[in-house]
Amino acid sequence: MLQHNGTDRIDRKLLQELSSDARLSVAELGRRIKLSPSATSERVRRLESLELIRGYRADINLQALGFSITAFVRLTCDGNKYRPFLKFLPTLAAVQECHHLTGGDAFLLKVILSSVAQLEDLIEKLLPYGSPTTSMVLSTPLERKKLSLLGNEQSE
Repeated sequence: MLQHNGTDRIDRKLLQELSSDARLSVAELGRRIKLSPSATSERVRRLESLELIRGYRADINLQALGFSITAFVRLTCDGNKYRPFLKFLPTLAAVQECHHLTGGDAFLLKVILSSVAQLEDLIEKLLPYGSPTTSMVLSTPLERKKLSLLGNEQSE
């Protein structure tokens, strides 16, 4: 079955396996998707060239390193502050993700910090660009790392 974006079921199984464990050897990955190592390697290279695989990352325990505060900051941002905010955004090391939204808030930022004082400092830095509203994360009952790319099909 060929998908609209040029990937087939084998590509999706490969991507699903890599989303679960990006350190799999080509041989083990091939065994899991039922392809030879050379065919698997070729598919991985093709998926990288198509930018369906954009990189490989380590899942680092930030809490163990002292980054115990995760918060979401919603930011309203008027039209004349929009571009200046986008230029300022890369200077904020605590911001892990920034999403441009529809609705009343212009942006949703996911921030990770080591103290409430750092959060307060970040909020102060955002004030010239709009009105921030902050929600601190108490716990994360579900955080998916592994993708479900096969729809309702069971992975084999």
